Amino acid sequence: MKRIVTYLLLCFPLGLLAQNASSTVPETDALHKLEVALEKGQYEISHYNTACYFSLAGKSALAFTYLEKAVAEGFSDLKVMENDGDLFSLHQDARWQEVLKRVQQNKKEREKTSELFFNQKLFWDSEHFVTPYAQNISDEEKIAGLSKLWSEAKYNFVNFDLIPNVNFDSLYFAYLPQVRGSKSTLEYYLILESFFAKLKDGHTNVFMPRELTDSVYARPLIRTRLIEGKVLIVGVHDPTLSKLGIAIGQEVVTVNDIPAKEYAARYVTPYQCASTPQDLQTHSFEHAFLRGSLSRPIKLQLRDATNKLHEHTIFRVKPAERSKKLRTPTFVYKVLRGNIAYIALNTFSNDSSAIEFASKFTEISKANAIIFDVRNNGGGNTTPGWNILSYLIDQPNEVHAYYTRDYKPTFRAWEVDQQVDIFKSKIFPNRKWLYTKPVIVLTSARTFSAAEDFAAAFKTLNRGKLLGEATGGSSGQPLMIQLPGNGSARICTKRDMLGNGEEFVGKGIQPDHRVAPTIQDVRKGIDTELEAALKILLK
Repeated sequence: MKRIVTYLLLCFPLGLLAQNASSTVPETDALHKLEVALEKGQYEISHYNTACYFSLAGKSALAFTYLEKAVAEGFSDLKVMENDGDLFSLHQDARWQEVLKRVQQNKKEREKTSELFFNQKLFWDSEHFVTPYAQNISDEEKIAGLSKLWSEAKYNFVNFDLIPNVNFDSLYFAYLPQVRGSKSTLEYYLILESFFAKLKDGHTNVFMPRELTDSVYARPLIRTRLIEGKVLIVGVHDPTLSKLGIAIGQEVVTVNDIPAKEYAARYVTPYQCASTPQDLQTHSFEHAFLRGSLSRPIKLQLRDATNKLHEHTIFRVKPAERSKKLRTPTFVYKVLRGNIAYIALNTFSNDSSAIEFASKFTEISKANAIIFDVRNNGGGNTTPGWNILSYLIDQPNEVHAYYTRDYKPTFRAWEVDQQVDIFKSKIFPNRKWLYTKPVIVLTSARTFSAAEDFAAAFKTLNRGKLLGEATGGSSGQPLMIQLPGNGSARICTKRDMLGNGEEFVGKGIQPDHRVAPTIQDVRKGIDTELEAALKILLK
């Protein structure tokens, strides 16, 4: 699950002078103009943000004045204030601890007020919706599950504007008879997958009950990918399959006697939740292409480089076994020709990539250039990637913006349009190390979620070039919910953007140099994108 730390709330609508506080100390004349404007009430800048601005400018008295105003208005996010780099200059002032005490008190009062209404966990995840698995759960449970998906998405999904042609209420009514007519829990959950797929978001999907894992999520020990319009085998991870003659570079012509693309269109794509065409293609021909029951064999017709056809019957394996066989190192480092450091960051699911990078940085720093590879990084936590980027800059930079819906029932009663809360995030330089030589980042449609936050921040920093294919185009914080029959789902609640507010969700982060693998290169074992990056750096 993706999280972002070190953020700054911007409560003003026009994004005026205070935004400059994120990266540099304000100029004297701009500072004076801001003070005059604030005195005249000309700008609606949040008191907290104004305090940050004055803190960076070395105006501690004014910074505390506006911090105290923010606290008086109820500011209660103690963690944000303690970790906000804009306010570090105030920490040694005697007034700092007093302000923290008042913020802590606001926090306690807010928590106490919340308790008057409900215990959030029990309120939203009522035990009535958390029912055990059965081969065919009741009609009441099925309707309740669909209704919960509809309701939670209606109030929390942040990307409805990206699907203007989807009438979500009409869709709900259209699916009611389908869930009523389902004959098993498996069939029911496939219908729910199809329902949520209509929202076209990579962080909004349904998960089967764990009792159905072997019936749905089993896959063979090969990897496939759509390359130049053909479904190609790009990985074989079982010696038994290799002995049969199954090899990298062979084209999958048919699956169970159905043409490969038709098979995907019929049995795979309708259930995939994806934000962009490239993300949908990745799910349809890679992640879920041969997904299915452990007990059902797969008949494949393959075509090799000589145009000869071969037929094989292969079997799926349990998801845990497949994950173990296909597991790749979190961090890969090697020195390529021309003294270029190649660093593959294959996941941000934990801090190990940032720790490994830090431990090897003395050696890495001697390289003439760095190639970061996040083509196979499906995300995790944003922080490790940003920690690595901190070695590439010498001053704080705003690299990320996002917003989330701010639903207020009273505003709806007043017929006021729903608002959003806008946030900005910054990366601070590593205080000890700095790498100033050329950098290239390799991306693909498999670059997803927190890995996209890495690519987006790198692009915003203008620290080097992106090379490869557009990223998956799906980032955001998912909300997890429980469903009847022991299933679950998640809903995207946060819309991520580049530091300048440019959208990439639903589009993907576009590379500066577009390079895609070719069939011939796959068959020859050539890494098309990596070779293109080396050519740029070595010319």
